[in-house]
Amino acid sequence: MDLVALSAFNPSPLTGAGNNTYLIPGPEPLLVDAGVGDPRHLDAVAAALDGVPLARVVVTHNHSDHASGAAAVAARWPGVTLLKMPWPARDRVAWTPLAEGDELAAGDVRLRVVWTPGHAPDHVCLFEPAGRVLFGGDLLVQNDTVVIPASHGGSLTQYLASLERVRALAPSRVLPAHGPAIDDVVALIERYVEHRRQRERQILRALASGPVTPADIVARVYVGLNPALEPFARESVLAHLVKLEEEGRAIRNEDGKWTC
Repeated sequence: MDLVALSAFNPSPLTGAGNNTYLIPGPEPLLVDAGVGDPRHLDAVAAALDGVPLARVVVTHNHSDHASGAAAVAARWPGVTLLKMPWPARDRVAWTPLAEGDELAAGDVRLRVVWTPGHAPDHVCLFEPAGRVLFGGDLLVQNDTVVIPASHGGSLTQYLASLERVRALAPSRVLPAHGPAIDDVVALIERYVEHRRQRERQILRALASGPVTPADIVARVYVGLNPALEPFARESVLAHLVKLEEEGRAIRNEDGKWTC
């Protein structure tokens, strides 16, 4: 499978060096994730296409760093098909809905849509079975963990199930939306699952001390955290609390505090 990795040019404390987007050139070029509409990204896509029109763009989920560039892509390539899972869109563009198990032509290969909710309700990965390559969106990051924004549709229960689903696919490589390619996929998934277990134990200890808010828990367990990342840490703590609530191991009080 021919592949061109292209930066979306959106560095930040949350996105790191910026989003990765992936162009699969060939007879029916496909771009994985739309970026943010930065002209440098669009120019890089055009250069990689070398005059061939872009056939389709698949957005892995509707977060702004993945989807907000869709309108700019459509303006640059008016015949392009924009695809994503059904979910309210930020931009007024014509989306074609994706579904679990769909197969899409991409260059000279085909990609299978794998629904992997958790980081977002509409999150999908794209699997190329012949080479066992998975375009992972925000499911996995090599040198970091993934935020589960519980206030915005994130679900830790679903996320852990999605990790197990990807483990069962046994991909040889994951191409993530942030950071370098992941070659030891199973080992990383195991580290992720153990990290969540450890975090859950920390949160349960905090709950045992008395009623606490997510912010209280962040202050106890995220020592030395960059202040810019505190809102995202609160979201991940909330995701753990909701999971514990679903399992009958935590209680949400009317004053917004939690106990076990």
